[in-house]
Amino acid sequence: MCDMTAPISRKKRYEGFERRIVLLGMVLVAAFGVLLARLWHMQVIHGPAYAREAEENRLYVERLRSPRGIIYGRNDGIVLADNRAACDIVLVPKECGDPGAAARRLAEILRIDAEDLLKRIKDNGRKPYQQVIVKQDVSKTDLIRVEELSYALPGVYTIVRPQRRYLYGKTGGHLLGYLAEIGPEELKQSTENVMGDLVGWAGLEMIYQSQLRGRDGQLCVSRYAQGTPQIRTDAHGTPYVVADDLGRKLETDYREDPIPGKPLRIVLDIGLQREAERLLEGEVGAIVALNAESGEVLAMASAPGYDPSVFVTAGQARQRIALLSDRKQKPMRSRCFQEVYPPGSTFKVMLAVAALEEGEIDRNTTFSCGGFFRLPGVSRPWRCWMHDRGGHGSVNVVDALAYSCDVFFYNVGLKLGPERINLWAARMGLGVPSGIDLPSEAVGIVDSPEAKRKRFQKLHPKEPSEWKWYPGNTVNLSIGQGAVAVTPLQNAIMMACIVNGGRLVRPYLNRDRGPSVSEPFISERTIAIVEEGMRKCVEKDVPPSGTGKEARIPGMIVLGKTGTAQAVGTQHYAQYKGKAREKDIPYELRDHALFVAGVLDRSPRLSVSVIIEHGLHGSSAAAPIARKVIEYFYAHHVPEADDPEEPSLDVAGTEGPSRG
Repeated sequence: MCDMTAPISRKKRYEGFERRIVLLGMVLVAAFGVLLARLWHMQVIHGPAYAREAEENRLYVERLRSPRGIIYGRNDGIVLADNRAACDIVLVPKECGDPGAAARRLAEILRIDAEDLLKRIKDNGRKPYQQVIVKQDVSKTDLIRVEELSYALPGVYTIVRPQRRYLYGKTGGHLLGYLAEIGPEELKQSTENVMGDLVGWAGLEMIYQSQLRGRDGQLCVSRYAQGTPQIRTDAHGTPYVVADDLGRKLETDYREDPIPGKPLRIVLDIGLQREAERLLEGEVGAIVALNAESGEVLAMASAPGYDPSVFVTAGQARQRIALLSDRKQKPMRSRCFQEVYPPGSTFKVMLAVAALEEGEIDRNTTFSCGGFFRLPGVSRPWRCWMHDRGGHGSVNVVDALAYSCDVFFYNVGLKLGPERINLWAARMGLGVPSGIDLPSEAVGIVDSPEAKRKRFQKLHPKEPSEWKWYPGNTVNLSIGQGAVAVTPLQNAIMMACIVNGGRLVRPYLNRDRGPSVSEPFISERTIAIVEEGMRKCVEKDVPPSGTGKEARIPGMIVLGKTGTAQAVGTQHYAQYKGKAREKDIPYELRDHALFVAGVLDRSPRLSVSVIIEHGLHGSSAAAPIARKVIEYFYAHHVPEADDPEEPSLDVAGTEGPSRG
C-alpha cells in the first residue's frame, strides 16, 4: 500500500535557465562595453576631427579669384597690363518661365546660335537652377541691350569677373607674355592652382607668376547634399550666393576677399618699344636697345609679334590656333632672345678686343688684303667681301673695323686660336646666358675644339676625322661664320661693353632687380682703339667710306659695326652674280643683315642691336633702322630723377666672306 505522505520528485521545466541568463547578461554587458568604447573613441579621441569633417560637409567653399598684379612701365603713369571687369551673360532655366523663348530672344540680341544654347539648356535639365553660360565677355553694347530688355528676360543675369587687359595691344607682347590654362604637369607641381586656372605661359607673366597671381579669397555657404551653390555678382562685381543648382536657398557663413597680385614695375620705354616695332613693320627681325651703363632693357622688339589679349578674350580661338601653329614665321617666339643667328662681321668687334688685350696685335699692326686669304696646303681661298675690287690693301685694326676687312680678321683669328676666341666671346656675353629675367632664353654657341669633338662624336661616331678642329674652322669663326650663333640681345650686351668702358652688364626688365655690372675687364687703351674704328665705320665720308655710314647722326658720336651673315652656303646661290641681281635671290637664301651701335656723348649711353632676316646687307637694311632708334630715343627721352649717373657695381665674377 502506498504511502500518500511521501514527497513526489518532479523534473525542473527550465533546467539551466539561470546559467543562460547569466551568459546573456555577460554578452549584453560586453556588447554595451564595446559600443561605449567605440562611442568614446569616436567622440572623445576623434571627436574634433569628425566635427570638422561634418562642418566641411555642411559648408561649400567657393574660390574668389584674385586679380593679377598690374604691370607698369618706366613710371606709374604707364600701365602696360591691368584687369578689367569682364561680363558674362548667364541664364537660369527654372527662373525663365519659357527657357526656349528666352534662348531664342537672347540669340537674336547677342548674335549667337540659338540651337546650341537650347541644347546646353536641355543638357542641364536635371539641375534647373544651374546657370547656363549664354555668352562670355560681352561688349558694352550687348550688355546694354540685355539690360534694356531685362523686364522681358527673367532668369537672365550678368556675372562680372576680373580679366587681364593689355593696354598697348601687340606692343611689347613678347616681353609681357600671355595667360593660358594651367597644364597637367604644371598642376602637379603647384599647390596654389586648380584645373582651369589661368597662369603665365611666357614673358614676364610667366617669370613673375608667383608675384602677379595674388591670393584667392573664398565664399563659404551652408549647403544641402548633392547641391552646388550658384554664384552671382552685384553691379559692382561682388559675388554672392542665394541658392544651389536645385533651387534650395543657402546662407552665407563667411567670406574672405581675394588679395590682388603685387604690381610689377619694369624699365621698358614703351614709346621706344612702339617705335622699334613700327620700324620692323613688313620685316622679319629684331631690335634691342639697352642702357649700356646699367643693362636696363629700354626696348626689345621682335617681328612678327602677337597681341597677348588674344589669349584671354572670348571668341579668339581661331587667332590663338593660327599663332600657335605658325611654324614658319614663329610669331610666338621673340627673335631678340629666343632665336640665334650667325653674327657675321659684328663678331669682329669682340675679335679686335681679344687680339688687342692678348697682345697679338696693336694699333699699328697691319695685314695686306688683296681680296683673298689662303691657308698653307689648302687650295680653296677664303674671300674678302671686297675681292671683286682688289681688296682693302694694307689695313690696321682701326681700318679693318671701319671697312670690315675679312682678310685682316682671318689673320687675327689664327693668331688668337679658337680657345681664346671662345674665352673672350664668353667674357663679352656671346654664346652664354645673359641672365635676363625672361624665360626660355636661347644660349647660342661659339665653337671650340672641345665642343666640336663632343658634338661630332655623337653625329659621326665612326668617323674620327670629323672630330678634329682644322685651321679652316678658325678662319670661318673669325668673321662670325661657321659654328657660331648668338642672339641679338647678346650682340647688344657685347656692344655695351665697348660703350661703358669695358664692363659686362646683365640685362633686366624688373626695376626692383636693379643693375648688375662687372668691374672693367678691358683696358682703356683697347677701348679707345676699338671706339676709333667703330666711329670711323659710321663717320667716314670720303672713299673708301665706312660700312656703317647710314647710321651717322650729325652732332652725335655714334659707334657702329655692320654685319652680313650667310643663312646658307654660297653654293646655294652661286648662280646669282652681281649686285644688280641680288633681289633675284630667293628670300630664304638671302643673307641676314645685322648692325650694332652705341652712343658715347649722350646720357644714358645707348647700346643697339638690329637684325633683319634675309635683309642682304647690314649697311643698307639694318644701319638705317639703328639710326632711327637712336634719334627717337634721344629726341623723346626725359631725364629721370632716379637715373644714376654711374651704375652701382656688382662684381660678376659657314664659310665664305662676311660683308659689312
